[in-house]
Amino acid sequence: MGHDHAIEAEGLVKEFGETLAVDDVSFAVPRGTVLGLLGPNGAGKTTTVRMMTTLTRPTRGTARVAGHDVLTDPAAVRRSMGLTGQSATVDELLTGRENLWLIGSLYGLDKRTIDRVGTELLERFSLAGAADRVVKTYSGGMRRRLDLAVSLVATPPVLFLDEPTTGLDPRSRVELWDVLRDLVEDGTTLLLTTQYLEEADQLADDIVVIDRGTVIAQGTPLELKDASGKAALVVTVSRADDLAAAVERVRGAGLEAHVEEAARRITAPADGLSDVTRIASVFDGSGIEIDDLGLQRPSLDDVFLNLTGHRAEEVEDATGGAANEGEEVRA
Repeated sequence: MGHDHAIEAEGLVKEFGETLAVDDVSFAVPRGTVLGLLGPNGAGKTTTVRMMTTLTRPTRGTARVAGHDVLTDPAAVRRSMGLTGQSATVDELLTGRENLWLIGSLYGLDKRTIDRVGTELLERFSLAGAADRVVKTYSGGMRRRLDLAVSLVATPPVLFLDEPTTGLDPRSRVELWDVLRDLVEDGTTLLLTTQYLEEADQLADDIVVIDRGTVIAQGTPLELKDASGKAALVVTVSRADDLAAAVERVRGAGLEAHVEEAARRITAPADGLSDVTRIASVFDGSGIEIDDLGLQRPSLDDVFLNLTGHRAEEVEDATGGAANEGEEVRA
């Protein structure tokens, strides 16, 4: 593995009987960055994570975490990483503080270290006020934050997050995003699986798109959007009576205008900000009032639809889906 890579997958393959759940998946994650593993349910995301975290043995290929091979040195891999699964795995009958104590003890940390790290984590994840309440009284967002805190007790340099915001309300999701950004600023490397396109757009430095167990695209969010199609110039006029005149001005500037009369909106393929500046000058002094003028790039939803023919939230189970992704073979 390169010195700059905290995570690397090489030709990972996983077969469950006659079903090929993951097919030749490869990628690398630079240290201190976030990789978004994006795909619908059943795409192979969880199986890939399980192979990389030593929970499932690859049929072929290998992976390295913090320089350690998952096949030849699985114990070192586990010492170098934290894992947060799709559902919180904390003990509901213990308090938040007791959960942290339990995991710290399993890692062999001394009492003073557990006390210090536990207190820091409870503060960091806004759980200090609920530290001595049993977890079964926690909200869903609190449980997810505690689950993430537990995975950080041993301060691992690499963290795997398998759909960490599934089931959270929008406010809790945004709060968790802020926590993850703070972790990355402190140097943690994240691999994040998600089927939420907005989540990948918000957090990921790079994205690997998986569908039916195969990597179908890789790149930064902006690169994937640019590859999906040209950006569009969007002009929204204030008054419906001005729409026809606004269309003429856009077309007079050499752009192909598409009109949405009900929304008083004009869209036109554009090359970049230079077109926005040019159209702004066209409307300057025209007397036509503009509510909005800007550049709209394709969304990640557009990217996924363009790549796969279906949207990310649609459940595609051609690889055997959740049943296969839940099967476990210890390395």
